[in-house]
Parts: sequence; C-alpha cells; structure tokens
Amino acid sequence: MATGVTHPLDVAKVRLQMQLVGRRGPLHGMGNIFSQMVKIEGPGALYLGFAPALTRSVLYGGLRLGLYEPCKHVCDVMLDSTNILVKIASGAFSGAIATALTNPVEVLKVRVQMNSNSRGGPINEVRKIVREEGLRALWKGVGPAMARAGALTASQLATYDESKQALLRWTNLEEGFHLHLISSCIAGTMGTVVTAPVDMIKTRLMLQRESHGPKSYRNGFHCAYQVKHTEGFGALYKGGFATFARLGPQTVITFLVCEKLRELSGMKAI
Repeated sequence: MATGVTHPLDVAKVRLQMQLVGRRGPLHGMGNIFSQMVKIEGPGALYLGFAPALTRSVLYGGLRLGLYEPCKHVCDVMLDSTNILVKIASGAFSGAIATALTNPVEVLKVRVQMNSNSRGGPINEVRKIVREEGLRALWKGVGPAMARAGALTASQLATYDESKQALLRWTNLEEGFHLHLISSCIAGTMGTVVTAPVDMIKTRLMLQRESHGPKSYRNGFHCAYQVKHTEGFGALYKGGFATFARLGPQTVITFLVCEKLRELSGMKAI
C-alpha cells in the first residue's frame, strides 16, 4: 500500500540523485523533474519500475518488519533488556538481512526507473543485466544498500518504538490511530535524515553499467569521496526533499497498516 501511493516520488528521487554525475552545477528541483518526465516520457513514466518495486516491497518490507520483533525478543531473553540500543541493533540486523536477500529486485527497480525505453518488462531487463554485466551485477551496491536498510530500519523502528513509549508515558494518548500517526511521523523524519546520503550512494552504485574497464566508483566509500570531491558535500543530499516526501508518507502508511493488521490478527502492537 505504501509503495503504491509513493512510487512516483521514488522515481523522482532516483532521477534527482543521478543529476550532474561527476560535475558541479545547478540542480533541477522535484517539480521540474516531474514536469520534464510527464512532458517528454508521458504520465506512465511516473510508475516506471512499479512491478519490481511492489515485489521488493512485499519481500523486503515483510522481512524487515517481520524480523524486528523476533530479534528484539532474542535480545530480551539473552540480555534481559529491550532498551534503545537493543532496538537499534534489532532494526539494523533485520534491515540489513532483508536487503541482502532482495538486492537484485532493487537493482532492477532503479534500472527500469532510469530507462523509460526499456522493452520486454522486468524479466527482459534482468536477462539484459546478466548478459551484459554478469550475475554479480544483480548485487551491485549491496554494501551501501545493507548499510542504508540497516540505518533506515534501525532509525524507523527504534524511533517509532521509543516515541510510542514516551508518548504513552508523558501524554494522555492511548494505543490507537493518533498515537501511531504521531509516532510514525517522527520515525519518518528521523529515517530520512539518517539515510538520505547512503541512499544516494546506493543508487549511484546500482546504476553503474560497465562490465569491463575502470568503473566510476569502486565501492561505497570511494563513491562518497568522489561525490563530495567533484560535486560538493551537498550532493550527498541530492534528492533529499524527494526522499523525505516519499519516505515520510511511506513510513506513516506502513506503520498505520502494520499496526491495524497486527490488531486484526490478534497480535500485540509494536
């Protein structure tokens, strides 16, 4: 549900992150990106890569949310504690494992989002990647992707969890829609601030197409250095507003739906 609502913002974020690769200069804003895409590529461009995005959402989203509670329970049994550090560690572990398993779908998604002329659908794009760049290309950017997912899940889930507990202690709010809405808004803001630079680096690495010869970026650290050196420190936050515009609503929708589904299935709230 969250992916379906926010996918056009994800496409815009990827386009913004790939502006002026390797050089400095004025950047287009999100409004200009949207208008150019619709004018040049048509309205359908706003939903490029939608099938891989939904597939990734089911697999990655389900794994990272589903693994958080068991990880926290194991830490509680072993350490007799569920403090903020345990929550951060549980979120980081579940996010990193989830993205390591689903990285090929993420690579496919960003490739399709950058190529409106792709023919034959996602399956044909996978064959093209493997044929031209090798099977390992499906795991391009997996390091930054794991770092980003670990940081995102840790910041989102730990912040959401702690915000709920703090609001329950310090306000008159009770378990329900308003508590979940406020906590998820806080979690979405924190997640964006923490992960925007890592997300930009991950996108750059995944879009490298060279199978032979020198590559623009050797790894995540080299990519971060090159971006800062050639494009300026602010380039690490390219697409930052689009990231927030997407991740904020996505976080809110994800947690609201997740909490409602947990309630309907007889489970305790997060």
